[in-house]
Amino acid sequence: MPPSRPFAIPFLVCCAGVGLFAMMDGVMKKLSLSIGLYNALFWRALAGSLLGLALMIVTRQAWPARPVLRLHLIRGLAVSLMAPLFFFGLMHLPLAEGIALSFIAPLVALYLAALLLGEPVGRQAIGASLLGLVGVGVILSGRISGQYDRAALLGVAAVLLSALLFAWNLILQRQQAQLASPVEIAFFQHIVMLGVFAPGAFFWAKMPPAGAAPLVLLAAGLAFTSLALLAWAYARSEAQRLIPIEYSAFLWAALVGWLLFDEQVTPGTLAGAVLIVAGCLIASRIRRNAALHVEAGVA
Repeated sequence: MPPSRPFAIPFLVCCAGVGLFAMMDGVMKKLSLSIGLYNALFWRALAGSLLGLALMIVTRQAWPARPVLRLHLIRGLAVSLMAPLFFFGLMHLPLAEGIALSFIAPLVALYLAALLLGEPVGRQAIGASLLGLVGVGVILSGRISGQYDRAALLGVAAVLLSALLFAWNLILQRQQAQLASPVEIAFFQHIVMLGVFAPGAFFWAKMPPAGAAPLVLLAAGLAFTSLALLAWAYARSEAQRLIPIEYSAFLWAALVGWLLFDEQVTPGTLAGAVLIVAGCLIASRIRRNAALHVEAGVA
């Protein structure tokens, strides 16, 4: 990015994208609890695909070249595996806690970058990873000690597994933002997800009740808009500078969880989130031009 390019606009756009993603996570949790996880994902993917198709036509988007289309397909498949795990976790965990646990993704991405891109992993990266793991342990301590909640522990496992996939998604998304428009990125992510979930529709899909239909449309609109905003911001500013903004998802998740589900943020969750974020910020400074960033929610 040229030094003369203003940072204020990408900063504000990224803030808006993060906030909308956290709101979408809350709406998807509510939908998953009311109509089931599969139906929440399937109907949101269908609504998002129709919205994206309309925008692709109105804005006269050109069909992507084969290498870009391949990247859309790979990332869409990764998100299609990641999203059910993440939202299953949110069904059994407070929203802020699930978001905090997902923050380990950039630490995992460090090692994926070493494996896929040949980047070295030094002592600082290892120390940052250990700090993040301590943060996860602090959050888990509230689940393992005291009341033993099997469903919550399954939720933790699902969120952590989704974070492993999200780490790969971090690398793919930065590449995408440099090659495609925000509308194109959001459309193809939804259409690939729809293709993955559609085969199960014959067995599991049910028309959402009248009360749930507006939430489906709201979730699709929030997901599409936040994806487009984040893609726009990351195409115009260094990922290094936007990383700290995306950790504000924890604050949004705490607010949405309190408003929609009357969830309280425990001291353990807050302390663990601080440790995980500290580890991620230390890791982000290892290489000034590293292309790693966090997206606070699953599209």
